[in-house]
Amino acid sequence: MSSNASKTGARIVVESLERHGVTHVFGIPGAKIDKVFDTLKASSIETVVCRHEQNAAFIAGGIGRLTGRAGVAIVTSGPGVSNLTTGLATANSEGDPIVALGGSVATSQSLKQIHQTLQAVSVLKPVTKFCAEVASPESIGEVMANAFRAAESDRPGAAYVNLPKDIMEGEAKCEALDVPANPRFGPASRGSLADAATLINGAQRPVLLLGLLASRPQNADAVRAFLRKTGLPAVGTFQAAGAVSADLFKSFAGRIGQLDNTPGDELLATADVIITVGYDPVEYDPSIWNHPRSARIIHLDSSLADVDNYYSPAVEVLGDIAASLTGLAELVGSLALAPDIERFLAKLASKRALRIEEADRYTEDPIHPLRIVAELQKWLADDVTLCLDMGSFHLWIAHFLFSFRARQILISNGQQTLGVALPWGIASCLVRPNEKTLSISGDGGFLFSAMELETAVRLKLNLVHMIWIDGTYDMVAVQERAKYKRTSGAEFGPVDVVKYAEAFGAVGFKVDTHHQLGPILQKAFEIPGPVLIGIRVDYRDNHKLFEKVHEHLLN
Repeated sequence: MSSNASKTGARIVVESLERHGVTHVFGIPGAKIDKVFDTLKASSIETVVCRHEQNAAFIAGGIGRLTGRAGVAIVTSGPGVSNLTTGLATANSEGDPIVALGGSVATSQSLKQIHQTLQAVSVLKPVTKFCAEVASPESIGEVMANAFRAAESDRPGAAYVNLPKDIMEGEAKCEALDVPANPRFGPASRGSLADAATLINGAQRPVLLLGLLASRPQNADAVRAFLRKTGLPAVGTFQAAGAVSADLFKSFAGRIGQLDNTPGDELLATADVIITVGYDPVEYDPSIWNHPRSARIIHLDSSLADVDNYYSPAVEVLGDIAASLTGLAELVGSLALAPDIERFLAKLASKRALRIEEADRYTEDPIHPLRIVAELQKWLADDVTLCLDMGSFHLWIAHFLFSFRARQILISNGQQTLGVALPWGIASCLVRPNEKTLSISGDGGFLFSAMELETAVRLKLNLVHMIWIDGTYDMVAVQERAKYKRTSGAEFGPVDVVKYAEAFGAVGFKVDTHHQLGPILQKAFEIPGPVLIGIRVDYRDNHKLFEKVHEHLLN
């Protein structure tokens, strides 16, 4: 221990971060955490000062989703910690690994009502996988190591570590620990694989339902191999975007989420066996997609199923997802689709082709969402990452914009949190600096995190952020109108996107007509540094997103 005689607790925290390969931390300093910030100054880690703690957590969560390694947020005590709540709840719901570090008053003052006292562990425990305080100089390395392990293991999520001021400034009585690599699990047991294969081979209408963890690159490869071998049709939650490759698109019935009103929902409703892969109920409530309860469910994951009235698996296939899929593929033969399923998929392909052609007929201004989606589809090359906020626009994109690259589109559907897009865009620019990043929000969600435009400018990030403008919280308004025949609390005032961008040292464009959309996107991607694009959008058809009707393709 003598080698640590001159090391502070803050030094052990920073060494723990370095040993875990952390390259950036995101946050805002303060008196109760300043020793850690000071120690970071002399480390290999870049400290990115943000403009709000919630956004620091969003950025760190984006890092986690894109890399599979926990992003790190660091904040001061009191409101600094409480401002993390939404970001940690979002990451935990979305399955994004993040470790948040928060300052705290000295241990001797933790139960006193003094400046910035907060029972942080009690506040954040409900929204995290792991939540603990460093209670002694001996436990710093242990707590840090376990926070990273919890954040990155099984279905990933959020971890929080509370760092009392006196322990950070005092002498450490421990060492930073090397965090063991997450254990590599093998495939599920032979018995469970055999039971699953028996169900699939005996099914008439089996369907694969892909969840968030299916979109991990290594899992997506196994999903594609499984689909090629078996010929099964598939659907995916919003968070599974990109798991199905272009050559398999003909057997992909699309994304499901929010309401059971898509072709994918119709396919699930007629299935006799549903194989869920890396799926969590928070992505899309089983009571919505499985209300007939006529299908037998195979739960293929690394974690036990959350059993409820609408999700009670007949077989649980537990192990490494990719390895289990590979093992299952060896036991499942190439399956012949029922004739009506083949007709369903063929008709769906025709409808998709027709929708692309029909997008050109939307020539009015403001611009119809499908016209914007059609233009975005042209831009969504393999070197583009798309980060979506929450709102009506995200449903248009989730249902009608397709990606064939895992983790290319980041979509929130767990907490459906406003404000994630711009911070996730910042994360994408840092993780994928040689690619293009486009983030999109509505004009409501934009101002939840718009202050981080300054962060993007300071970091000289080549980020293009698009704002769909209609002057309302439309996703709320359209549902209110359907329920009450009027809206309440859904309208707000305008923001001049061009002037806002210029005020932060960025570039701003306003799209007034549909003819401008393609050229302005081209120009925006060519300009170095952050660019904002404001588009007036015509949401008159948004009610169709919420109508509980199918396309009746199976009739």
